Amino acid sequence: MTFPFKLVATDLDGTLLRGDETVSERTREALAAATSAGAAHIVVTGRSVPWTRHILDDLGYDGLAVCGQGAQVYHAGEHKLLTSLTLDRQLAGLALSKVEAEVGPLALAASRDGLEGEVLVGPGYQVHEGRLPYVFVEDASEMWAAPLNKVYLQHPELDDDALATAARAAVGNLVDVVMAGPGVVEILPLGLSKATGLSLAARRLGVKAADTIAFGDMPNDIPMFGWARHGVAMANAHDTLKAVAHEITASNEHDGIAVVLEELLRTGSVAAMPH
Repeated sequence: MTFPFKLVATDLDGTLLRGDETVSERTREALAAATSAGAAHIVVTGRSVPWTRHILDDLGYDGLAVCGQGAQVYHAGEHKLLTSLTLDRQLAGLALSKVEAEVGPLALAASRDGLEGEVLVGPGYQVHEGRLPYVFVEDASEMWAAPLNKVYLQHPELDDDALATAARAAVGNLVDVVMAGPGVVEILPLGLSKATGLSLAARRLGVKAADTIAFGDMPNDIPMFGWARHGVAMANAHDTLKAVAHEITASNEHDGIAVVLEELLRTGSVAAMPH
């Protein structure tokens, strides 16, 4: 039976990873079977490389990964950054002032560019304790001292969707704003998305959008679904992603990726759905 895709693109958090940041044996086996059938597996995550590398190493993953919402193409086997796009700090500062003029003061964090780029967290920004390394800075101006690939925003009252909507309206076409997960609203370079990075990585692999199946759970996966031939939303996905998905599978806790891949490996075809 021929596997119908040459590229399997998976988001990490809420998709490939379970809540405890592990990948189930069933999902590992399904991905291994898909790669044995001739498909490449590529991780496409909002996390920057320093927050992704340990997971890829644990998976024994040695291919390309798209990190930082598409800003970075990373070679996991060589521990090498192949491409990296930075955020114009002057534009980002202007965009933030416009957002704050509309919604009031924001708490900020920022992801520095590079293989060892630290995530700097300013006063009032709530982090997911214990999960990922970060550096607290007393003075938020320190965040702007070196090249960045993104800035994280939080508001004391607005929820993620409301903050993302308000920020998007305020910044106009200076930068892009995405909601990437619970408590994660980000400012990115204009025009950057997971689709940007995935298309770059796919070109390196000699694979086209028409050969790609993508799995995700958050609004920042929408451009990736628009690029790929077939987009699969997890059961736990945000409603806006489910609305544009070709298919909805089980949750990340219940092997949603494996459910779809096993069926594709068994039948060799995907249900015909308009893109």
